[in-house]
Amino acid sequence: MKKVTVLLALMLCGVAHAQDKVQVSSLELAKHLYMIKGAGGNIAAVVGPEGALVVDSQYEHMAPQIKAELESKQAGVQIKTLVNTHFHGDHVNGNAALASGAQIIAHTNVLTRLKADAKFPVAGLPTETFVGEKPLRLNGVDLHLVTMPVSHTDGDLVVWFKEANVLHMGDLFFADRFPFIDLKSGGSVAGYISNVKLLLSQIDDKTRLVPGHGDLMDKAGLQRFLTMMEQTLSEVNALKAQGKTEDQIVAQGLSAQWKSWSWNFITEERWIRTLFQA
Repeated sequence: MKKVTVLLALMLCGVAHAQDKVQVSSLELAKHLYMIKGAGGNIAAVVGPEGALVVDSQYEHMAPQIKAELESKQAGVQIKTLVNTHFHGDHVNGNAALASGAQIIAHTNVLTRLKADAKFPVAGLPTETFVGEKPLRLNGVDLHLVTMPVSHTDGDLVVWFKEANVLHMGDLFFADRFPFIDLKSGGSVAGYISNVKLLLSQIDDKTRLVPGHGDLMDKAGLQRFLTMMEQTLSEVNALKAQGKTEDQIVAQGLSAQWKSWSWNFITEERWIRTLFQA
């Protein structure tokens, strides 16, 4: 798990000095509800006179900027609750710095994995874990946390803001890019695709989707993401059926239409190797 966390930190945002130049920005989605972008996974935040509830914490060094962004919405606001969508470092390494002393909620498996990392701050460990569904409410905003079957990892959850018609998908959605499916941490290509299909069936054309990485998306964007996964999996499976090896498929590559989905962390080669193991 340590190796995965370090790799994510390096590949998703570059070296530390480059991360320091990242500027935090926010987008208002509804009254008291914001999407916050910075370094690492996208944040959703409920901010108001009752305090703040934050979904994911990015990196430790980003905490001052994130706090400043929250305070720009409500002077002197304190974080009451932090929700982690899964255990990867670009979503949880800021836990202690951002929300020490706050309620930290996550899937039960997130606590198990973070406790296994001796370097992870005790102050950033989840204080409450669950499997299933959990309602929350702050500043008049209702949230619904739902844990998911194995997909990106074995400890994913999504956060619904039903009244605002907003869904934070964590890393079950990488906007217009190949996803990282952590097979070494309980992830599953079949499970990932299945969960995306399920969530796609539960939203409408007006639903706004906060992906783990990338810009705010809609149903069409999630459908595009699903289509890419299904069709690239089909391509790889067809080549496997012809007797081609993993390296031969990598050398041949995917259809040209998928070239733009490759990025610095999950290149076409890495995506093919993930699919080959499905």
